[in-house]
Amino acid sequence: MDLKDRSEKVYPTGYEPKETKSTDSNVRNQLLNQILKSPPTDFINTDLFAVMAKRRSTRKFTEKIVETTKIDKIIAAADTAPTAGNFQGFEIFYVKSPEKKQQLVEACNNQPYVNAPVVLIYCKNPSRVKLNFPEEILKKFAIQDATLAASYSQLAAQALGLSSIWIGMFDEQKVMSIIDTDLIPSSILCIGYPKQDKFPKPRRNLQELVHAVW
Repeated sequence: MDLKDRSEKVYPTGYEPKETKSTDSNVRNQLLNQILKSPPTDFINTDLFAVMAKRRSTRKFTEKIVETTKIDKIIAAADTAPTAGNFQGFEIFYVKSPEKKQQLVEACNNQPYVNAPVVLIYCKNPSRVKLNFPEEILKKFAIQDATLAASYSQLAAQALGLSSIWIGMFDEQKVMSIIDTDLIPSSILCIGYPKQDKFPKPRRNLQELVHAVW
């Protein structure tokens, strides 16, 4: 399905797809800077290493509504992620419909926490990657692009006092049908206010994790 045929979908404010591409990159950059630099509604952690250390997968969210300004920042963070050739070979679907969220639960192996306050689906779009490489390489770039975008969003959510869980177990065809796209999903990010803070889990020793090559 062609991207311009998706006009009936619900997209985040300011991120609706347009049939004509703006030739002035400054407009996009100004919008992005405005979103990222706008003051938070209550809390923001600007210490990147503290954000990474505190991030935990959350499966229980409160019913508190996530502020639109925070959602904008989370999506804007994805827009800043590095991509192959800066072509941004990914798309984000912001699922607002309660009915579609419930359908996604079934499509995601009946994981109930998929029905979260904020559900973002990151899809691969290799057609955007205008590089002279074989198709399988372009698809690999799109996977990397979508994954990096979701990672940036996840860290942004944590910095804004939210929590999230990364969903990688799902039926691709079912998810594609629910959000009405022919783009293959890479991951689903479920975000909200956690019901409780979680303690750190043990990690691998860096001496075991890192392999120096001389």
